[in-house]
Amino acid sequence: MEAGTGEGTTAGKTIRPLDAFERRVLGVLIEKAKTTPDQYPLSLNGVVTGCNQKSNRDPVMTVDEEQAARALEGLRKCGAAAEVFGSGKLPRYRHLAYEWLGVGKEELGIMGELLLRGEQTEGDLRGRASRMDPIPDLDTLRVHLDRLAERGLVIWLSPPGRGRMLTHGLLPEEKLEKVRRELGLAMAAAAQAAPAADASIDEEPVPARQSLAPASAAGHLESRIADLEREVAALHARLKALEDALG
Repeated sequence: MEAGTGEGTTAGKTIRPLDAFERRVLGVLIEKAKTTPDQYPLSLNGVVTGCNQKSNRDPVMTVDEEQAARALEGLRKCGAAAEVFGSGKLPRYRHLAYEWLGVGKEELGIMGELLLRGEQTEGDLRGRASRMDPIPDLDTLRVHLDRLAERGLVIWLSPPGRGRMLTHGLLPEEKLEKVRRELGLAMAAAAQAAPAADASIDEEPVPARQSLAPASAAGHLESRIADLEREVAALHARLKALEDALG
């Protein structure tokens, strides 16, 4: 499957990009199957409640029964979900994502978290996905991510390194391009802020620093280090705020 643009097949089922409601509904089904198995499969009301949950969701959505039912129908048609009946008369819904995506236990937890929150850093993803299935460290996470990326189920949004961003590969092409564009603007804004912070560190002339006595020089160095740490913390907070704003 070419992520965000085309369709593929797994065990005879069609893998295709999902709209916003389908992504949220499938993410909810995956999450609840892992975190509240005693309440799973879900009724339509349970699906709606999970979609509108305020925790572990980005963005927070308001989904009604009609929108949830339409999303479930779309997921059923492509083989990602099924309608089942238990002891009661009301239908309930379960995902078929293991078979649909052709993934393992931890990989499905990763995909579920990406469907619920969208683009995020590797570090954030590891912590969030671990509430479904334990992922002990970033190296373990990256093994799973590499497998998913090979099949187009994960899309890297930034180069390797600390704070690397990624998202899932079930986005429509226009949505994926919007995510890339907005992330690029956020990174450019952070890069523009960095030189200003660096310049403020060097405001004092070099001769004045060289003329300090050893004791006062040591105190001055500690002060400059503290200033630098505050600058770095401020930049980190600003970048995090930009990431949160972009979802």
